[in-house]
Amino acid sequence: MRKRRRLLGEILIANGVLKEELLNAALEIQKKEGGRSNFIIKSGILVFILILLILFIPNIGNRSNITIQDAKIVADVDKNMLPIKVTNSFPKNTSKVCAWINWKNAKINTQILVKWYYITDDEPIYDYSLNIPKREGIANVALSLPEGKTLPSGLYKVTILSGKRELTRPLKFEIQ
Repeated sequence: MRKRRRLLGEILIANGVLKEELLNAALEIQKKEGGRSNFIIKSGILVFILILLILFIPNIGNRSNITIQDAKIVADVDKNMLPIKVTNSFPKNTSKVCAWINWKNAKINTQILVKWYYITDDEPIYDYSLNIPKREGIANVALSLPEGKTLPSGLYKVTILSGKRELTRPLKFEIQ
């Protein structure tokens, strides 16, 4: 069975570029004209739409409506990837802190960036790019030091981004 090709109007509506009412109005005008071809007008409209797409919607094919349902700072996760000990305060001998993330409505292969900061010295310390494998799911991103090393005392935060868009408010925690 051959897959039906989508019309430009359907694609623009699905991506939120064009409202269905505007498309219907344009189609009604075309219908009133009796389908007569006015090459200059049609070419001008096509060029105008392409310019709008290029200028204002650079990543139209890569858009994702990913929603973070829940995000927590945790000590670890269990074998089912569920949080163990949700907290925002860790003892001074801590060598591992995890950001647990639960998402929905993701386009498969959406990239999200989990950024770790040491607020005390205003330093970015770790960026992890996560390739989302399915529409809904959970993930764990750990900030982990080698055995015998511990995280310095102070304040930290984690941000979760898709492109430049923050998906949730920063998650903050401290090492005492």
